[in-house]
Amino acid sequence: MIQLHQVCFSYGNKKVYDSFTMSLQKGSIYGLLGKNGTGKSTFLKLLAGLIFPDKGTISVGAFSPKNRHPDFFKDIYLIPEEFNLPDVKIDALLKYYAPFYPKFDKMKFDYYIKEFEVPIQHTFSQMSLGQKKKAIISFGLSCNTSLLLMDEPTNGLDIISKAQFKQVMKHTHNPEQCIIVSTHQAKDLESLITRVCIIDEQGMILDKNVEEIIHKLQFKFSQDAEEIERAAYVEDYMNHTKLIILPIHTPVLDNKLDLEMLFKAVVTNKQFIQQHLQ
Repeated sequence: MIQLHQVCFSYGNKKVYDSFTMSLQKGSIYGLLGKNGTGKSTFLKLLAGLIFPDKGTISVGAFSPKNRHPDFFKDIYLIPEEFNLPDVKIDALLKYYAPFYPKFDKMKFDYYIKEFEVPIQHTFSQMSLGQKKKAIISFGLSCNTSLLLMDEPTNGLDIISKAQFKQVMKHTHNPEQCIIVSTHQAKDLESLITRVCIIDEQGMILDKNVEEIIHKLQFKFSQDAEEIERAAYVEDYMNHTKLIILPIHTPVLDNKLDLEMLFKAVVTNKQFIQQHLQ
């Protein structure tokens, strides 16, 4: 569905991508992780046609984002980390913006707004940052675009709102849609995503299905000296030791992805991927 081929991009003299190549498929929820300044937001903006590559090509379906064709924008939605909203009520937002998205689902929007407990009687200036964020997330999910881009969607959300976000996202699976979520809040994503993407200054350093990762790696707490000795990654955590180990014989049935620990293992030791995830 989405192809990036030898994409180069710089902000002035600061190079962000150099010959970046990647493909993404519909039916997946991608978790995009990376340290500050590695180009996560840039990646989303390139896909959305807000900025253009210096070299290389990007295709989203039948479109090249840099051409900014109206039909392209009908089928893509970007939820930015920072945004400005007009001082109107939600019904006015729907009236003026929903017609731009032919697949917009009003029933789905009403469901999300209710789940998020967004006060529809208020204008946006009367809402908190978290309430505004939940309204924008609800709108973006309801557009049913083939490509949905979310940049730090849980920033500004409190603990209850993050739980609501997880609950809402669990009901959004669409085999015809590709969702890319960029975040620093790894714990907010690990039960939602189907594929993990980690980028650094050299580009994409990990792109794997969650099922493949938990098949090859086990995430656990342990004080067992033998397990610690053979661990691929070790991290002290309060009075416990967190490990990433290789299953000896068969995959562990109750194994759960620890996205934060995986991210730290990958960015602190580039050989980790070659040794354990190829």
